Formats: sequence, C-alpha cells, structure tokens
Amino acid sequence: MTSLLPPLQIGPITVGTPVVLAPMAGVTNRAFRTLCREAGRSGGFDPGLYVAEMVTSRALVERNTEALRIVTFGEDETPRSAQVYGVDPATVGAAVKLIAAEDRADHVDLNFGCPVPKVTRKGGGAALPWKRQLFTDIVKAAVEAAEPHGVPVTVKMRKGIDDDHLTFLEAGRIAESLGVAAVALHARTAAQHYSGQAEWEAIARLKEAVRTIPVLGNGDIWAAEDAVRMVEETGADGVVVGRGCQGRPWLFADLAAAFNGSDLRVRPGLREVADTIYRHGLLMVEYFDGDEGKGMRDLRKHMAWYLKGYAVGGEKRHELALVDTLAELRERLDALDLDAPYPGEDAEGPRGRAGSPKTPHLPYGWLDSRDLSEEFEAKLREAELSVSGG
Repeated sequence: MTSLLPPLQIGPITVGTPVVLAPMAGVTNRAFRTLCREAGRSGGFDPGLYVAEMVTSRALVERNTEALRIVTFGEDETPRSAQVYGVDPATVGAAVKLIAAEDRADHVDLNFGCPVPKVTRKGGGAALPWKRQLFTDIVKAAVEAAEPHGVPVTVKMRKGIDDDHLTFLEAGRIAESLGVAAVALHARTAAQHYSGQAEWEAIARLKEAVRTIPVLGNGDIWAAEDAVRMVEETGADGVVVGRGCQGRPWLFADLAAAFNGSDLRVRPGLREVADTIYRHGLLMVEYFDGDEGKGMRDLRKHMAWYLKGYAVGGEKRHELALVDTLAELRERLDALDLDAPYPGEDAEGPRGRAGSPKTPHLPYGWLDSRDLSEEFEAKLREAELSVSGG
C-alpha cells in the first residue's frame, strides 16, 4: 500500500497518519479520545493525533479542578495533545508553561477559532486575530513558554470574522514567523458558525502563503473520501476532523486506512454500535472517578449521534437519552434490535448542529481598528471563561 501523504511533523512529534481529532468542548474528553484512537490503530496503522477539549488559560493557572481534569491523559495516550484558549498574553504564557514544565502534554494548540457568542462578544476566539498585535503577543508568549521544554505549539483558526474581515492569511504568516509548528484552518468564518459549506479554497491559499510549516485543513470531512479529496484539492499536509466523528469514532479507522492506501471501511451493525456506546459509558464513569450519574449525563449528548440512521424508534431513543446508570444503559441497549445491519447512507453525511449564519457578537467598535485600545484591553480579559468556551 502507498501512503497518500508523508508523516505529519509537528516539531519533534511525528504523526504517521496525518489526521487530527479536533478539540470539541464537552466531546473530546479522555473517554471519547480513547475510542477514536483505538479505532485509528485498529488496522495496524499509526492512529494520528487526538486533541483534548479546549481549556481556558485562566482556569489552568488557577489550577481549577475541572481544568486540570481536561489536561489529564490516559497512560497509553501518546502524543498527549492539549488546546488552550486565552486573550491575555501573560495568562496564556503562564498556562502553557504550566502544561510544558509539569509535563502535562507533549503538544499545545492555541484556539483562535471559537465562534461562540459568549467568547466573541468579548473579543476572544475567532474575533481575536483581527487585533493583530494581540494575536502576535499571545502566540509569542505561548511559543516562548513551551520552547525550553521541547513542546511544540500550533494554532487553529477560522478564515476571519466574516467575508469582509478575513484574517487567516495574515495570522498564518505571523504564526509561522513566531515559531509555531503548524497551523490549522477551519475554512469558515465566525459568521458562518457551522452552517453552509467550508471554503476549501481558503486552505489552498493558506498553504501557498505558509511555506515552512505544515498547514492542516478542517471543515466538512464526513467520510474518509472527503479527507482524501481535501488534501488533493488544497495541498494540505493533513486534516482536522470535528463533527464528522461525533457518534462515529470508527471514522478514524476509515481515515487511517484511506491515508495508508487502503479501501477498508468500517460499517457497523447496531450490535457493534451498542457495544461501543456501552464501552463509552464505562470510560465516562472512569473519567469522572466512578461517578455513574455524571458519566451518564455526559454520555447522553452522544446518543443521537451514535444512532443516526439506525431503525431504533423515537421512544427508545428518548429512553437512551435519559439513562442514569450503567445498568440502565445496558438494559436499554439490549432492548434494541441488535441484529439490525448498517443502514448505509442514512448513517453517513453531516452530523451535529450546523445552525445558521449569524452576525458575530463583538465588542462595540471592535471592527473600527486593527489596533487594541487600552479600554478594549481591559475588557478583553473578561473573555477568560471559567473552564471551557465551546
């Protein structure tokens, strides 16, 4: 078999299969990463890189219990990858130093792509690169904090705020000049949120602009064939997969196979899906230190994703979305028609909430200047949320 792309090099880290699990708040915790990573290596391939859900820099610096849980990895999880969000260079630098100096992760990604209003209305996430000096200062602080410990820093971003306020080419060049190890582009604007189609052409343009480090593409990868098409059309050095794997950790088996020249694809019947759901439940309870109630509440959001396209029925779906214990989960899964085969196209394609285009919520006057006033600088620190920003 011939590999589609060479291994992905992120600083000193070599990722044999150039596929990255996107950090998704409330989704890519240790339990879900375990399922995805196991699927990715099931065909004997290098499984790729699996990033933990976003954590805010302030929460890390304050050693918030939940923040520290987010950057806790499994014993066999390597490389360990964390994503940090922040709007204050000193706080971001301190958070990255904590991760690197205390050997909590092997790689740190910086979030400049979050489109959630509670973040952008205070100038954070996808709104932040508009203030070019602030973006520069944050990236510089993170790279300088991580470098002495040999931890590479990468940047994940969107095209910009909207089509009239694009920042991705400039931000990519700045990040490259400051020593980041790779840049990833979700080829939508903040205004698009998750609606419409990702503009893969923007990934190609970023690849032309950023020449010395890997450029990764993100957006609308629902199947392995989409990932192959993305790299062929854009020249990207790898792909970042988000909503496409929700309820489908086995997508990483398909991706690993495709990038290694195999047409092997996983098409699970309902019994295999039910077994995966139950395993997910066990891992969730373990993640929350044995708290079944907390583990099951966190698992509930995954039910509709797992069962998409399968002939389960509304009542049983509803019951599974209300489970409180592992015993209850097992009982309700066993009540399904476990001999039902893979439903084909009905289980594939877009998943997760796409929503609709939205006018980004921004601080008053945010777009008036690319520079940051003292007043905005003070307000911006309010965008440091307690733990995770979506």
